[in-house]
Amino acid sequence: MTTGSLLAADLVIAVLASAAWLGGGAASAVRRRPLALGLAAVALLATLARAVTITALARAGWWFAAEKVLIAAPLSLAAVGVAGPRLLRAPGDIRAVAVPLLFAGYATSSALLVTVLHGYPASAGAGLLAVAGVVAATLISGRALDARPSRTLSRVAVVAAGAALVTGTGLTVASGAAPGVPHDHEYPVARIAAEPTRRFTLTAGTATVNAGGRDVAAWAFNAQVPGPELTATVGDVLEVTLRNRDIGRGVTLHWHGYDVPNDQDGVPGVTQAAVRPGQEFVYRFRADQAGTYWYHTHSASDVGVRMGLYGVLLVRPGPVTGLDVTVPVHTLAGRPLPAPRVERAEAGVPVRLRLINTDSTTHRYALAGTAFRVAAIDGVDLRGPTPLVDTAILIPAGGRYDLVFDAPATPVSLFVDGRAVYSTGAVSTVTDAWPVLDPLGYGASAPVPWSRFDRTFTLVLDRGLDLRRLLPRYAHTVNGAADPDIPPQVVRLGDVVLFTIVNRSQVVHPWHLHGHHVLVLARDGGPATGSPLWLDSFDVRPGEVWKVAFRADNPGMWANHCHNLAHADAGMTLHLLYS
Repeated sequence: MTTGSLLAADLVIAVLASAAWLGGGAASAVRRRPLALGLAAVALLATLARAVTITALARAGWWFAAEKVLIAAPLSLAAVGVAGPRLLRAPGDIRAVAVPLLFAGYATSSALLVTVLHGYPASAGAGLLAVAGVVAATLISGRALDARPSRTLSRVAVVAAGAALVTGTGLTVASGAAPGVPHDHEYPVARIAAEPTRRFTLTAGTATVNAGGRDVAAWAFNAQVPGPELTATVGDVLEVTLRNRDIGRGVTLHWHGYDVPNDQDGVPGVTQAAVRPGQEFVYRFRADQAGTYWYHTHSASDVGVRMGLYGVLLVRPGPVTGLDVTVPVHTLAGRPLPAPRVERAEAGVPVRLRLINTDSTTHRYALAGTAFRVAAIDGVDLRGPTPLVDTAILIPAGGRYDLVFDAPATPVSLFVDGRAVYSTGAVSTVTDAWPVLDPLGYGASAPVPWSRFDRTFTLVLDRGLDLRRLLPRYAHTVNGAADPDIPPQVVRLGDVVLFTIVNRSQVVHPWHLHGHHVLVLARDGGPATGSPLWLDSFDVRPGEVWKVAFRADNPGMWANHCHNLAHADAGMTLHLLYS
């Protein structure tokens, strides 16, 4: 059983235990003896089962079990300790055990709420608030059922609530957190002195475009979705003029996966101001990284990218040989792009398919009709890629895979989530059952370039209630805090930096660090054994623990966030800062 499955199972068991305790209390209050005893038995079994899942999660890592061990376990023990003895005595009037059963239900429910609303890290304030809530609910229930109110319980509730207020609930910001990166400062600009050799102009504006045979409202660069494909050869100096015609929320250009100088990164409030309607901004950088990349707005990016403000950035090492095809996959107004495309290729012609996932969720790709190799991932060539056949590929949000093969005499088709998007003829192969490539074990290995790390950071990805704003929000959090309250990760030029990224939530988080590629070292304790895997976008699935590293060689202030852009907008964004 995976850690992600354990997290889900523990949540289901916790809900079952809470519902059974509360149901048993309600049944006993109306003197439904068999039902009350049956539900109490289910609650006891569920509580015992949860002890097993919590123990297993603690063995997987303290990140997954902290609040469960420190808060949920004591409250569950209290529930069993209070309700169990009363049930064993089985009084003639079952209504006499209603308050103990309800107490047990409040205790397990309160522990569940700590996990759901507070999450990681565990805090004394959250535990005290949970205790105060349990005691207060028990007192109210006792009064409603004409049970004798306990002065001791009343004092406990008051003391626990007061202590929670003094220590803080932990629901607002991670313990010891400092204010996050300011989003209002001067933007230093260090322009490249060389004259540009490739010039482009992109005008952002509202437009009506055709998506899957239907006209839909979009935000577009140069009135098209995707925007114009920007191409260059290594050594070129690119100059891209961005103009905003009428996008009221502003636009920028972020060169996804391209390690540009910091002032060209296109993050509003961090590296530049957003370009407002009627304004323009000129980007200039040298094309020194060959590979497949893409660009998109980083202003209101969740809405802007989804509405169509994106395009391909392609840097080649030299002249094109054979057939070179880019396939940027996107969902616009619920319609999948691109439309199916047929392109004939003579047998023996080398073909390179550049697959780009511009959505916020993972897509499944399958190339049918030929063997192929994965030549590059995220713009970086792989070492010793081997031929693959009948193998699917999962590409995370923002990720890119380059597939290469020699065109066969028979048709070839590329399927995305079961839909053919590119082919040289009809292929009827069913790809649903194909195994999925694990890139951590693909290709020829090489030694890790570092033997020590100068900086280490752990990012625990979760959900929690964020009370720092005027209106509370249920945020995606990092180490218990949400943007803009997540402390920056501070490094120095030349540092070798190790990230441990832990996902204790129930959803996938595609992680993306700007300005750097990271080398994957391990996942869930298992080392990467294939080609050195330098990524800028990678899926951290529920329960997974990734270890990645990089050298801090690109000074500036860099965004570091989940590339499910809705998650980033809901708080899962922090910054890497050079001191």
